[in-house]
Amino acid sequence: MRTAFAAALLIATLLAPGCRREPTAPAATPGGGAGSTAAKAPDRTGQRTFAVSFQTMTNPFFVDLDEGLREVIEAKGDTLTILDAQFDSSKQRNDISDVILKGCDGIFLNPVNWEGIRASLLQAQEKGIPVIVVDAPVRDEELVVSTVASDNLKAGRLAAEALAGVLQEGEIAILHHSVNKACLDRVQGFTEVIEQHPGLKIVDTQEGKGTAEDARPVMRDLIGRFPNLAAVFPINDPSSIGAISALEAAGKLGQVRVVSVDGSQEAIAAIQAGKMLATSAQFPHEIGTESAQTMYDHLAGKEVEKDIKVRVELIDADNAADFVREK
Repeated sequence: MRTAFAAALLIATLLAPGCRREPTAPAATPGGGAGSTAAKAPDRTGQRTFAVSFQTMTNPFFVDLDEGLREVIEAKGDTLTILDAQFDSSKQRNDISDVILKGCDGIFLNPVNWEGIRASLLQAQEKGIPVIVVDAPVRDEELVVSTVASDNLKAGRLAAEALAGVLQEGEIAILHHSVNKACLDRVQGFTEVIEQHPGLKIVDTQEGKGTAEDARPVMRDLIGRFPNLAAVFPINDPSSIGAISALEAAGKLGQVRVVSVDGSQEAIAAIQAGKMLATSAQFPHEIGTESAQTMYDHLAGKEVEKDIKVRVELIDADNAADFVREK
């Protein structure tokens, strides 16, 4: 009995999510005679296993993106394992290495550091495992099948246009996350538009790291150093929530306009409450479904686009109600 239990435990370990499943023989029925078998498990020979590595799962954006991936993958009877890098590029590389060694059929990658993931991409390429990048591009695009992301340049431009529509002159600060290519593109788009308005001036760019917790003290410092600050562009909604918290604490919320990117429910509530001017909405669920379908097309031998842009749309006080989700 102990031998049988040990064998069963070994099989369970080998079938852990994230690795390719191999067909196994039916187990003997406990106490049965020669030839007795338990009910045969479903044939998993054709089941595919995928993994997705997100830079963080604390941002609702990535929860929605994951749901989009799952919608397609689970409808086909396949499995998806989530890997949360927790904004740690070293952890992300280790997580991906583990998945590659287990033999996944494909990897979806949301890089923590767009330049620091090359070794993982080379490892996947060596093992013949296709990688599709989601949301934030990588520098080594030649090592991935496709990149599926929002039009981040446009997202930055929309945010800047919203700001320029209500502010003719004033000082502006940016809360950046410069290791992320999507954020680099947003800042580029934002800056391009602001530079077209002589009365508006970007006076400082600081690292907000894309989280409310990190953005809050940075915003507090900016308020102290720039008492006439008129606006701030945090590169995502979590950063905006941190900035708004700092502005409220300093009694400056009505003085400093906030524009951002994401379109989260928390940001929409802030817009409706008059605490935030606008956010460029992304559609993470669409990024997820598009990414999954692109992976299946590639595995089927179809030619796929190298760079797939997903729409963005500005949310402000005029249309915020249209984006509110029912709870």
